[in-house]
Amino acid sequence: MFKNLDRNNDGQIDAAEIQHSLRTIGVNISFKDATRILQRMDKDGTMTIDWDEWRDYFLFNPLSNMEEVARYWKRSIILDIGEQLTVPDEFSEEEKKSGYVWRQLMAGAMAGSVSRTGTAPLDRLKVFRQVHGSTDFKGNVQSGFQYMVTEGGLQSLWRGNGINVLKIAPETAIKFTAYEKIKKAMRGSDENRNLRVYERFVAGCLAGGTAQTAIYPMEVLKTRLTLRKTGQYSGIADCAKQIIQREGVTAFYKGYLPNMLSIVPYAGIDLAVYEVRKT
Repeated sequence: MFKNLDRNNDGQIDAAEIQHSLRTIGVNISFKDATRILQRMDKDGTMTIDWDEWRDYFLFNPLSNMEEVARYWKRSIILDIGEQLTVPDEFSEEEKKSGYVWRQLMAGAMAGSVSRTGTAPLDRLKVFRQVHGSTDFKGNVQSGFQYMVTEGGLQSLWRGNGINVLKIAPETAIKFTAYEKIKKAMRGSDENRNLRVYERFVAGCLAGGTAQTAIYPMEVLKTRLTLRKTGQYSGIADCAKQIIQREGVTAFYKGYLPNMLSIVPYAGIDLAVYEVRKT
């Protein structure tokens, strides 16, 4: 692979060769993005990559063709662990303009919908135990599921899953948009500057906080629907209506501060650790 990228056979790969090699397989990136890829592997600061740097960079990721190299360089990681989506990795300007970014984000949201639906019964049991402890059933997983099924039937295991899935798309879009805007503001006039780890940490914290502030009412609805008794609410709209009537609009931000104290550093650490790991 190294020889394939080294077009002039001088024993070194530069940004122009990276850009050309990716374009031959249909991945169009700017010279700026090619330079950023190069900088991740360039240990001696020469703005070229020799065989030793190439070998060390791909030591634990042996790749056999250019397509695999391109995916390794350019893929974004959008991981859903049931609670939060990670902040997306950087995308090139070409990917943003072509719509590739939003296709990737929506693909991640769809995957998150499937994963959250699959783990919804466990999520409901977790929330139920956090609120009620073992007052309604013996303190074990089996008795917890038996209680929920007896109270509301098998379908009750998925209470609150609808709103949990619905909030994925807006949360992802807001978090990504905020993250891009914050990074742009941090770079200032030097658009090509690579952000430091602590800057990415701050950007991740702010983006995560922004997204959580915007969708937090949906979090409250999700929790209320998850814990509801049979017949208590007819749906999401009815739940929201009853909350407003009984507790007022401010009820949609109950628990906001503790949530932010956990989510904000989570988003920042999540991104910063990922950035350190990949470089």
